Amino acid sequence: MTDFAGLWREATPWADYLRPDMEQYRLWQGVASRVELPSWADAAFAETPLRRLLVLAADWCGDAANTVPVLAALAARRGLELRVLERDSVPQLMDRYLTNGSRSIPIAIGLDDGFRELGHWGPRPLALQTWMLANQATIPSPQRYAFARQWYARDKGETTLRELHAAISG
Repeated sequence: MTDFAGLWREATPWADYLRPDMEQYRLWQGVASRVELPSWADAAFAETPLRRLLVLAADWCGDAANTVPVLAALAARRGLELRVLERDSVPQLMDRYLTNGSRSIPIAIGLDDGFRELGHWGPRPLALQTWMLANQATIPSPQRYAFARQWYARDKGETTLRELHAAISG
């Protein structure tokens, strides 16, 4: 059984994680400054036992930069706590949440008051993940990641929040 309470103590609070020395700080900060949570999210998440989000991420990750600030905004609005663990600092935990055999991030783990896992989400919204996998052999990485940035900008975190809600609601 995973000691989520212990991992929580080791994790970095969101307020300390977002900092100017991050590799992709401008992207993280830009997303964080533009988050507008959808109106449905308050009522939907209020009906869940979610109290904490433990996120596996890395500051160099574009997918994390486009989703974790959205999760942080949700946490702030709902009075939840969000903390981040660097992917490479917890390999055994990361290996519980492999995506097609890889340590893809971010992974958001929803926890209740007793640090029990309610569910997890990640590493990308399903529609974007499907597109990226379908096109990895035919479209070079720079173009795929440019498409992903545009996708995230249009979606504004909507799909991430819907999929997280579904994952923690059982």
